[in-house]
Amino acid sequence: MKIGTDSLLLGAWCPIDNPEASGPFSVLDIGAGTGILSLMLAQRSNAEQIDAIEIDENAFEQCVENFESSPWSDRLYCYHAALDEFVDEMEDEEYDLIISNPPFYSEDFKTENKQRDVARFQDALPFEELVEAAQLLLSENGIFAVIIPFKEEKRLIDLCAEVELFPVKVTRVKGSKTTPIVRSLLAFKRYELSVLEASELVIEINRQEYTDDYIALTKDFYLKM
Repeated sequence: MKIGTDSLLLGAWCPIDNPEASGPFSVLDIGAGTGILSLMLAQRSNAEQIDAIEIDENAFEQCVENFESSPWSDRLYCYHAALDEFVDEMEDEEYDLIISNPPFYSEDFKTENKQRDVARFQDALPFEELVEAAQLLLSENGIFAVIIPFKEEKRLIDLCAEVELFPVKVTRVKGSKTTPIVRSLLAFKRYELSVLEASELVIEINRQEYTDDYIALTKDFYLKM
């Protein structure tokens, strides 16, 4: 599967400078696909343990190949498992950063491509299951970071609140100045902040003419920008 803008945004945006810790020691990438988020976190941080979970066999094999071909292969490991299986096996494990670009189509239609459906439809990884895993596996001062459709923002925030995970950073993403908000980048912790860090990001001025904010955020991950 191609690398999407969503993963690129999340991998570049998610907080790694944690005032309560010296950056993440351990990272968990839920629904890794081809491993792009894990690879970006390996490039951005000094995390010694970066675990990824991927249920689709073809994506898992590609993820493993990408990890092994990277300069950070000694810090990266991919599990071929469903999230509930992983949680059951790793219930005593804690992660300083849990990151996910979860399936986001919650509509009832499907395509003819089953593999793509698993990657793109929410019933393959319900938000409830994702939030439960974050609550169980996140370290005391850890960060849980996701990118989701803007229309799902309130629902995910409400689900997280039920398990005492609270938003500490929110960035809402627009394709251009004149288009509606399409994505929400959200970071959660186990306690509320008195002031929520909220911002808006516009990706393009014109087609393939990127804004200064987008370039500043993502330039380290493009070969040419």
